[in-house]
Amino acid sequence: RIGTAALAVQVVGSNWPKPHYTLLVTGLCRFQILQLLKEKPYPVAEVEQLDRLEQFTNQHKSEEELGELSEQFYKYAVQLVEMLDMSVPAVAKLRRLLDNLPREALPDILTSIIRTSNQEKLQILDAVRLEERFKMTIPLLVRQIEGLKLLQKTRKPKQDDDKRVVAIRPNRRINHIPSTTEDEEEEEDHDDVVMLEKKIRTSSMSEQALKVCLKEIKRLKKMPQSMPEYALTRNYLELMVELPWNKSTKDRLEIRAARILLDNDHYAMEKLKKRVLEYLAVRQLKNNLKGPILCFVGPPGVGKTSVGRSIAKTLGREFHRIALGGVCDQSDIRGHRRTYVGSMPGRIINGLKTVGVNNPVFLLDEVDKLGKSLQGDPAAALLEVLDPEQNHSFTDHYLNVAFDLSQVLFIATANTTATIPPALLDRMEIIQVPGYTQEEKIEIAHRHLIPKQLEQHGLTPQQIQIPQATTLDIITRYTREAGVRSLDRKLGAICRAVAVKVAEGQHKETKPDRAEVAEGEDCKEQVTEDMKTESISDTADLALPPEMPILIDFHALKDILGPPMYEMEVSERLSQPGVAIGLAWTPLGGEIMFVEASRMDGEGQLTLTGQLGDVMKESAHLAISWLRSNAKRYQLTNASGSFDLLDNTDIHLHFPAGAVTKDGPSAGVTIVTCLASLFSGRLVCSDVAMTGEITLRGLVLPVGGIKDKVLAAHRGGLKRVIIPQRNEKDLEEIAVNVRQDMTFVLASCLDEVLNAAFDGGFAVKPRAERLNSKL
Repeated sequence: RIGTAALAVQVVGSNWPKPHYTLLVTGLCRFQILQLLKEKPYPVAEVEQLDRLEQFTNQHKSEEELGELSEQFYKYAVQLVEMLDMSVPAVAKLRRLLDNLPREALPDILTSIIRTSNQEKLQILDAVRLEERFKMTIPLLVRQIEGLKLLQKTRKPKQDDDKRVVAIRPNRRINHIPSTTEDEEEEEDHDDVVMLEKKIRTSSMSEQALKVCLKEIKRLKKMPQSMPEYALTRNYLELMVELPWNKSTKDRLEIRAARILLDNDHYAMEKLKKRVLEYLAVRQLKNNLKGPILCFVGPPGVGKTSVGRSIAKTLGREFHRIALGGVCDQSDIRGHRRTYVGSMPGRIINGLKTVGVNNPVFLLDEVDKLGKSLQGDPAAALLEVLDPEQNHSFTDHYLNVAFDLSQVLFIATANTTATIPPALLDRMEIIQVPGYTQEEKIEIAHRHLIPKQLEQHGLTPQQIQIPQATTLDIITRYTREAGVRSLDRKLGAICRAVAVKVAEGQHKETKPDRAEVAEGEDCKEQVTEDMKTESISDTADLALPPEMPILIDFHALKDILGPPMYEMEVSERLSQPGVAIGLAWTPLGGEIMFVEASRMDGEGQLTLTGQLGDVMKESAHLAISWLRSNAKRYQLTNASGSFDLLDNTDIHLHFPAGAVTKDGPSAGVTIVTCLASLFSGRLVCSDVAMTGEITLRGLVLPVGGIKDKVLAAHRGGLKRVIIPQRNEKDLEEIAVNVRQDMTFVLASCLDEVLNAAFDGGFAVKPRAERLNSKL
């Protein structure tokens, strides 16, 4: 309730566009509110004056009373003002005020000038006694002085740096100026520059690169260290020295040893192994062979990346992986120009610097997932890297000189070629890596995956046994994929469950007082061959110490992994007319695709659901048009017995898994078979799957992805597959054991498809001979 009385000296302002005024006042004294008389239209109160104006007149008396406190305050105030720049008029005026004003007025004046919070200013205002006011203001002055001292210390090194720029090294050496610590550092830097120049001259870089480096080192010698360009130039020269211009590793060209190594690392993948051995054979005959540019295309989890590492190991070369997934800046490939802040070379040059040789194996992973943005198209930048006719003089924007990439073995991986630009695809040698069959997965699991999981979980074959029948159950009932990643995770889950039992068994063996109890309950939980038919139902009993080795059978599998995720539901879903099985290709491998149809009274509309693309919708319209034109021939009628199948009838076609986008022409024969089943009332054979494009004349055209589709049908337990006649050549890529398990029907027209899809064929009603009228 303490305030300041003041006189209004000046009022400046206006009422337009809104009222705003500035008030200039002169403070008189402190006062205290005794009683508030009224609040509106403005406050009126009874006040008491706290400090008197006339007390400033008796200056000598007040100085005697305050004594040393006043002198101490004055000394700090002078020290603070003299630390400021006296050339500023306001500072000079403040210095004169300190000498002219009474000492009693100084605390109030300096508190308003120095940096203080509002709370501290209010505390000074509340301090009515002079002695108390001096005591509260002195710490604020001391704090401000310490802050100024600290600020001046931080500014001194910068001034020294500015002076040091003027000094030049040669002058100091000639005049024999005594060296300081900073000078010694400059001497060391100069020695480093000399060493760098020596490295440049002894390196085996190209003539063009050597010319550029010598020019840059000459500029570096004349450049002060404080310049920003000094560090940039030095980094550039160090990179040029570190690059492997002529350094390479010697290839291991023994074909027999390479074949053994590839077979040990990877099962199947015959195409890949054959291509690597061909390269080795040609390298034996010709030393300066350019590195091939391969592209492995296949579903995830089939070993595209790991086989690239194996190829490098087989050749005895360095390996470097460059992940391209999500890259949307061409500077990642070509680098930034050195004029930019934070510039750096691209991933290709960085990779060469990392491996230290000019003939490594570069794996360009996920080349089909490159992006495009305002920073350019990295796929277009890769055109120069992956072109054998151009990459012998690849120019990175950061280096700005040509570098030879012709000895690098580039291997790209992709899940699909659909998203790779045609120009980039044309520069690569495509090698398809299809999904694995069940037999191949079993072999891979027992040769590679199970030993790896046992090692990772600290188990031995004497503690756990996973028979091939169990592995087959995991493959068919718990995973449904083209690769083996999910299979690897399931085997890891089994190993973790067994590790828990083994660890608990060891823990209980260390407690002799519970040994008898463990022996009494041990018989409940032994997973041996004699108890394969018994289910391990109690999870708590699994923790008891078992006898070794633990055999993983179907019942143990169910307890560890839960109920099977996939069941053979094909026969159940084909229990009524209007359902057929198609085969689809996805980047993740082949898939079984059901097609369902139903009809109801309506206006002759065709409804399509299941998130279908335009091509698949056109296939459905083609199918219904072909069936309508051949309805009399096959005796197909709608619910009212009419041969016009859409007469007062609506047809609904649905493709299950509605969240997945589907497109492509290969579902044409499946849609025809499904609609023929619906209108004839006959069931499609439950073990038949089909694929093929149709035409309006009833021809069956070839489609792609036959191997992946056949493997999907084999995984689903289907025995017969209808494929186009012109796809017969693709069956040679399928493993012999899969071909022996299945029957393939080669169809060139829809009549052959329908005859193969229904039991007893799909009879065509013979046309009655008609006599020509003579009228």
